[in-house]
Amino acid sequence: MRYMIIVKASPESEAGVMPSEELMAEMAAYHEELAKAGALLDGSGLRASSMGWKVRYRGGKRTVIDGPFTEAKEMIAGYTLIQVKSPEEALEWSRRFPNPRGGDKDCEIEVRRLFELEDFEPREQAERFRDIGMGGGRS
Repeated sequence: MRYMIIVKASPESEAGVMPSEELMAEMAAYHEELAKAGALLDGSGLRASSMGWKVRYRGGKRTVIDGPFTEAKEMIAGYTLIQVKSPEEALEWSRRFPNPRGGDKDCEIEVRRLFELEDFEPREQAERFRDIGMGGGRS
C-alpha cells in the first residue's frame, strides 16, 4: 500500500522562506528512519506557487493561470511517498511526521492512499500504465 503524506502550504512556504536548520534536521532524521524501514519511496518540497501555474479545463478549452495563488491552505508545499503493509502502519508513520512549520506553529498534513493498478478491473487501458511502470510500488 502506498500513501502520500501531503504537507500543506503555509505563509512561510508561499513567501519562499527556507526551513530552519533545526527543522531540516528533524525532517532528515524522520526520512532516514523511513528509508531504514524500507518504507520511503520519494519525498520533496515544492517551490512557492508564485513559481508555478495551473491549467484550467472548461468547456473543452484549456487556460493557463500563472501563480501565485491566493488560498495557501489549499495548496501543498511538499510530500513524502511511503509504501507500507497496512493503514495502521501508515497512520503510525504519519503521527511521527515532524511539524512542517516547526515548533508549536499550527499546521496540518494530509495523508491519502494511492490507487494501485490492482484496484481497477483488468482491462487494456490499465495495462498500458503497467507497461510503462506506473500504478504500483513494491509489494
